[in-house]
Amino acid sequence: MTIQNEVILQNSEKLIETRRKKQAWRRQKNLVALLLSMTTMIFGLFWLVWILFTTVTKGIDGMSLALFTEMTPPPNAADGGLANAIAGSGLLILWATLIGTPLGIMAGIYLAEYGRQSWLAEITRFINDILLSAPSIVVGLFVYTVVVTRMEHFSGWAGVIALALLQVPIVVRTTENMLKLVPNSLREAAYALGTPRWRIVTAITLKASISGILTGILLAVARIAGETAPLLFTSLSNQFWSTDLHHPIANLPVTIFKFAMSPFSEWQQLAWAGVILITLCVLLLNILARVTFAKKTN
Repeated sequence: MTIQNEVILQNSEKLIETRRKKQAWRRQKNLVALLLSMTTMIFGLFWLVWILFTTVTKGIDGMSLALFTEMTPPPNAADGGLANAIAGSGLLILWATLIGTPLGIMAGIYLAEYGRQSWLAEITRFINDILLSAPSIVVGLFVYTVVVTRMEHFSGWAGVIALALLQVPIVVRTTENMLKLVPNSLREAAYALGTPRWRIVTAITLKASISGILTGILLAVARIAGETAPLLFTSLSNQFWSTDLHHPIANLPVTIFKFAMSPFSEWQQLAWAGVILITLCVLLLNILARVTFAKKTN
């Protein structure tokens, strides 16, 4: 019995030693993974902070009341602002949201509630994924070919269509995912009470997922707020005050692009001020989306 106990004790010590080695190896791997994660996070934050610091330091001098009250200046002008570009961007984003949001929500409702496994739903998801990953300049070229060339002139409505096409797939994906998170027990309970399907969608599933859908809409607006490439081929720009969407209209992204490439220091300063405006707008929209979602979930 003594020999047997010694063998058991030796085996136990070997097992304990093996476990200690495994735990030490796991700690080492965990430490390496943690260090790599922290390094990549610091690397990304470094460039983000640098970009924000450069934007603020170069654009803060251009922030003034004239920026919001005066129109874009001609070359070598000492004074000027971005009032027409700000108003034009607001119009483009507003109309693009009014057009793209209902289409995206309805498509998302169909994918989540009516056609989950149908061939049409699969094709729709495939096309939506392509639009999500497609470069914005491709959308701009498409609208240029389909709309601008047939109208034979640039226009604000062409820019609205391009921005709406960029916004729709984001809203579709968000709406579908949020509706799928609603428990099926709610639908089944409503069916048991004899509630029609359209009523279930409007009164139960949409109401339960409204916060997520609103978050997706706000993120989609933030996405299109700084798009430049589609507007270069559609709405172009306008040096004067104009709210007529049938003609070229001023907007912040194209104005920033044009002023940043110019040799005039006044234009470059206005470009940096416009960058600050877009950055602040996108930041506020993201904060609003997160706050809205957090309040609804709590």
